[in-house]
Amino acid sequence: MELAYIPSPSHGVVHLGPIPLRGYAFCIIIGVFVAVWLGNKRWIARGGRPGTVADIAVWAVPFGLVGGRLYHVITDYELYFSDGRDWVDAFKVWQGGLGIWGAIALGAVGAWIGCRRRGIPLPAWADALAPGIVFAQAIGRWGNWFNQELYGKATDVPWALHITSSTDGRVPGYYHPTFLYESLWCVGVGFLVIWADRRFKLGHGRAFALYVAAYCVGRGWIEYMRVDDAHHILGLRLNDWTAMVVFLLAVTYIVVSARLRPGREEVVEPDGDTPDGDAVALDKKADDRADDKADNKADDKADETTDKKSDGKKPDAKTDTEADAKTGTESDEPAQSKEPVEPAQAKEPAESGESVEAARGEAESAKKV
Repeated sequence: MELAYIPSPSHGVVHLGPIPLRGYAFCIIIGVFVAVWLGNKRWIARGGRPGTVADIAVWAVPFGLVGGRLYHVITDYELYFSDGRDWVDAFKVWQGGLGIWGAIALGAVGAWIGCRRRGIPLPAWADALAPGIVFAQAIGRWGNWFNQELYGKATDVPWALHITSSTDGRVPGYYHPTFLYESLWCVGVGFLVIWADRRFKLGHGRAFALYVAAYCVGRGWIEYMRVDDAHHILGLRLNDWTAMVVFLLAVTYIVVSARLRPGREEVVEPDGDTPDGDAVALDKKADDRADDKADNKADDKADETTDKKSDGKKPDAKTDTEADAKTGTESDEPAQSKEPVEPAQAKEPAESGESVEAARGEAESAKKV
């Protein structure tokens, strides 16, 4: 008899009247809330708007649940479609059976739809949510404890898991609590991503890729310890091969992305560049922007008025110049005309005097006669 061990719950469901409250479902729900809460804080810190993470999670979570269930059913189809099995059980998600690979893959499709509708980049959203996702996995693994599933090889270590159920081929005994190992590993990965993101300013999906790569490392050796039925390829469980392939893809993405898009996104969401995420700060910033727009509009109007005035003065100046030129021309013309006129006026009095003297001479000669 083992003196120290981790006991398993005798029941994984508690009935509140006609309503069943399942431990597995509660772990999944709590994990989702933690992921959204932490993701929202990180999104706001990156300059996003409060509530955006939750709005996109409305798309990502249902897609993720469907993807996780599909992966499990496809890779363990004999549990539902072999002789003596009921295929309807494939829809009973609360009984356990969600593949993280399918959940992340199809959940990313749902997140892409949500991000596209909001006009924000999916990699930036994934970076903000990465630690929250892996913390959600850490919480979700305790759902396996309620269902007494996904344990490892028999052991006598003080932290051995005591399995008491004998249903579905289980053998009561003491086993490695692989659910606990993966839960603790996920917590460590979450803090690793947070630290690396702060230290290296990861962006363009690299924080999410780091989470995927680090998780795959742990999943590889934990999967190797499990004793539940699984498909094997070349002596390795299917999930081990999946972890290796996904790990290589994640590392490749980190290297290539760092070369093509170094640094982090400056803007992750339109009109959402408030770093503190406080609602009052958002309202204040919106008011400041409105004031700035009003001031800019007033300045533009003032500039337009000034330009119009300056444009209106230019024709007047031109008119004045033309008037001055015309006046100058007219003043020159009379000056030139006076030169011939003045001698003519001076000559006329002389001619009139000679005619008077001639008339007088004729009159005197007439008297003599």
